[in-house]
Amino acid sequence: MGRVGVLLLNLGGPDRLEDVRPFLYNLFSDPEIIRLPFPWLQSPLAWLISTSRAKKSQANYQQIGGGSPLRRITEEQAQALQQELQKHGQDTNVYIGMRYWHPFTEEAVAQIKRDGVDRLVVLPLYPHFSISTSGSSFRLLEDLWAKDPALQQIKYTVIPSWYDSPGYLEAMADLIAQQIDQLPNPDQAHVFFSAHGVPVSYVEEVGDPYQREIEACARLIMQRLGRPNAYTLAYQSRVGPVEWLKPYTEDAIKELAEKGVQDLVVVPLSFVSEHIETLQEIDMEYREVAEEAGIERFSRVPALNIHPVFINDLATLVVNALNAPEVKFADVVHPGKNVKMYPQESWQWGLTTSAEVWNGRVAMIGLIALIIEMLTGRGPLHAFGLL
Repeated sequence: MGRVGVLLLNLGGPDRLEDVRPFLYNLFSDPEIIRLPFPWLQSPLAWLISTSRAKKSQANYQQIGGGSPLRRITEEQAQALQQELQKHGQDTNVYIGMRYWHPFTEEAVAQIKRDGVDRLVVLPLYPHFSISTSGSSFRLLEDLWAKDPALQQIKYTVIPSWYDSPGYLEAMADLIAQQIDQLPNPDQAHVFFSAHGVPVSYVEEVGDPYQREIEACARLIMQRLGRPNAYTLAYQSRVGPVEWLKPYTEDAIKELAEKGVQDLVVVPLSFVSEHIETLQEIDMEYREVAEEAGIERFSRVPALNIHPVFINDLATLVVNALNAPEVKFADVVHPGKNVKMYPQESWQWGLTTSAEVWNGRVAMIGLIALIIEMLTGRGPLHAFGLL
């Protein structure tokens, strides 16, 4: 089989407070995060948003120790996976490629070339596929492969998503059960799945399968849990003026409190590592929302990190991928053109839903906001919560 490598994909996070602004710039420079019909507008808008949000974001990271633990945890996951693969009889080098901070995906790919890898498995640490997470990384890798004849000599296969993988479901159910059993009335605890949200237009207009996979995943975990507990699925981390997937986490918490729920067990569904959205947004912001709403006991299920069942499942996914037909980047990024990655094959100008939402609203909001911000230092992006 030759020299085998595994490339783990993740978002990345600022290691120090001074990394926050450039990290945010990289994030908002990605057209899969903010879609604009005018590519020249992407960088100025990213600079504007990252500069304006930097202080607030730095304050949030200060609350969790001054930086993101995501790189450290991902490195631990990579090491654990490499050791587990050895137990499976597979001698493999595991690499880490972050989308928006070090070690960048490009850095990992360069190391893969230097190491002379012959076979590569690309494994996103996102259980559920979204154009804004796995899709963005796959598109970047597709471009790198297209431009480099040396990379084209490497046989590779992609694992698009794995939200229904048995070991993943078992590990999630195990962590939930441990948290529930610490409560005085375990059967009365309400299991609350909080997943990262995406704009509704990504699902309805662009064909993103994320919502479908998230909903199926929550059902499968509850089936694996095998408890009588009721559960709710909600979405967190929305920004900007567009509509995001509902229900929103803070609204759902308040509604459950009004219904008399006293024990809330929060499960970070789309995250396999602790980071800013678990340690600060859930543990601090949503805990405060719950306490003010009257929830008596708010507990949070830890992220999987290096849970042994989870790591073993990742190893199984890799071994299975090596023995299965290859899946190419194009197979995932352009699956029969059902999922429209940016830039779309053709912009639909005119009286269409897509044109109304993206060509009209976003383009004009971004352009006008940029001009006003450049002239006055303030503008509508503040009012919409983007800054």
